[in-house]
Amino acid sequence: MKKPEDNPYVEPHTPEFGDTDELSEDEAREQVESLREAVEYHDYRYYVENDPAVSDKTYDVLYDRLETLEDEFGLRDEDSPTQRVGGEPLDELETREHVVEMLSIDSSEDEDEVRRFDERVRDEVGDTDYHLEPKFDGFSIELVYEDGTLEAAVTRGDGVVGEDVTENIRTVPSVPLRIRDAPEQLVVRGEVYMPKDGFQELNKQRVERGEEPFANPRNAAAGTVRLLDPSTVAERPLDVFAYDVMSTTAEIGSQTEAVELLESLGFRVNDHNRLVDGIDGFVEYREEMLEKRDELDYELDGVIAKVNDFDRRETLGETSAHPRWSFAYKFPAKTDVTKVADIAVQVGRTGKLTPVVLLEPVELDGVTVSRASLHNQKQARRLGVRKGATVEIERAGDVIPQVRRVVEEGGKDGGDDSREDGGFRMPEACPACGSDIVRDGEHHYCTGGVACPAQLKGRLEHFASRDALDIEGMGEEVVSVLVEEGLVESLPDLYDLTVEDLSALEGFGEKSAQKLVDEIGATKDADLDDFLTALGIRRVGKERARKLAGVFSLDELMEADEETLLGVDDVGPEVAESVVGFFGGGDGKSDENDSGGREVVDALRERGVEPERRETDTDDAFEGLNFVFTGSVEGYTRRELEEFLELRGADVTSSVSGETDYLVVGENPGTTKREQADEHGVETIGEDEFRERFLENYG
Repeated sequence: MKKPEDNPYVEPHTPEFGDTDELSEDEAREQVESLREAVEYHDYRYYVENDPAVSDKTYDVLYDRLETLEDEFGLRDEDSPTQRVGGEPLDELETREHVVEMLSIDSSEDEDEVRRFDERVRDEVGDTDYHLEPKFDGFSIELVYEDGTLEAAVTRGDGVVGEDVTENIRTVPSVPLRIRDAPEQLVVRGEVYMPKDGFQELNKQRVERGEEPFANPRNAAAGTVRLLDPSTVAERPLDVFAYDVMSTTAEIGSQTEAVELLESLGFRVNDHNRLVDGIDGFVEYREEMLEKRDELDYELDGVIAKVNDFDRRETLGETSAHPRWSFAYKFPAKTDVTKVADIAVQVGRTGKLTPVVLLEPVELDGVTVSRASLHNQKQARRLGVRKGATVEIERAGDVIPQVRRVVEEGGKDGGDDSREDGGFRMPEACPACGSDIVRDGEHHYCTGGVACPAQLKGRLEHFASRDALDIEGMGEEVVSVLVEEGLVESLPDLYDLTVEDLSALEGFGEKSAQKLVDEIGATKDADLDDFLTALGIRRVGKERARKLAGVFSLDELMEADEETLLGVDDVGPEVAESVVGFFGGGDGKSDENDSGGREVVDALRERGVEPERRETDTDDAFEGLNFVFTGSVEGYTRRELEEFLELRGADVTSSVSGETDYLVVGENPGTTKREQADEHGVETIGEDEFRERFLENYG
């Protein structure tokens, strides 16, 4: 983008403005036009060139003056740089046909395939120059300009039709809303992406709010650009690289000319583009970019070669899926070893603080991993995990990613959560609500209780989970909305929700709202063991809840003292203390965060919640047996199998130990539990034998 001439607001000094009431309407309009041009130029220098031309203070003065004039003189325009903050929420994303079909690019990790592509090209058009570009790991977008104004932004979709995300893309600072001296018609193809540092900061915020982090920057960018509320999109760090001119009234005859046009018009163009005269240059370029991959602030998954000359491209043509003049040389996936981008602290439903290692995304056993859990501060410091360290990751039990070891320490700068020695330490205040942190053994807890939004979200998710009250349709996203909109401030508030309340929320229609209200209402007469599980009493999981419900009614349990509770199988001193503390008895020292349970139960009862003790049908064949499952049993959910066995006196646990009697191996089993069964000498039975011995004989 060229520097505007004869514009007083592009120079690096802070102008002084008079009162707006001293301006005529024509003078205001003229000043607004100059200010828009200047702000657009300064945005380009800041967001595209990373080379600001004025100080933040000067920019703020110009921006504020522009906003004031637009408001006072009624000159607001949707193409003004002041309108990037995001408009009104949309009901849904419309679809739109592309101006030019957006084909995908043929690709391979095999160098032989790359050279065969070159042979095909040279067989048809002779020796040719290739324009080389990074292959961004984001997603494609079509930007349509008419007379220099952004008319539409459309996702790739199926290549013919995509989703119209114009209002969301308008919030991205590097995308021009208006192009001065632009060709009459211009269709640009670009890549929407989220910078690595912005991605990690977003994930850190999500973890600290008790939300699930994104798996990788591509998912984060794709999920963001499809949101229905542009104001939320404006708060997230999206960016766009422009790399192709799909259609234009300007005269261009090569890819190099297309890129030069894009750059001159103010688009962000990657500075690693290169022109080479043969395929050897492409292979060398791939190795060079592979080495630079980790240094860049955006994700790459390969490099692309494009025949530079447009006439030769026309001769080569395209298949139904790919252009025959372009090829992508893919990078191998990152595996096992990666860097620690940051360490966030997650607050669980009981207030327990858990360090979460935010990683540069890495592929592990076919799954993209962007975070790993640490048990507590002691483990983090024992392993030496700190920001900037290189670590080896493993999936514990084939599921939960964990840090196995530190390969390289990295810098001593451990970030805000570290001290001079670079070792990780827990914060002194809860990252979600700012409440004090207390220590209990090796663990740290927030004292904010359900007033802490992260704890409240966790408690609600647990309350509605399959192992608790199994409220269908009340997952993480719905819980977040209910809390953030202020509709639910405690567990009992769930039973006050109405169809009208829910219908007003994004993502709900009248039918889905009614379904959720009905699901919540159906739990009012839940089984007592499920209800106790749902309350989230510390150290009381599903198994202990079942045993407590087998001995006590709800009223009896709330009045029980520690000595009485110790008479129940599998209830030790810590569990007894937790239960008594939860219902407001004892000194509650170790469970101060759980106090108030009696008030919660009373409030739930006021809303008609009255859990019932279910009748058990104990059979000698099941009494005292302990089952563990791996894989699925056709026709049954895991919850149905657990209830079937537990109603007949058996125990079902999640891990194999010396106390396990049977490991039931169903379809698609894991390997860890079977190895544990061999180690402990536990009898392993298949699905057919399990059906014959237990389901069919005693069902």
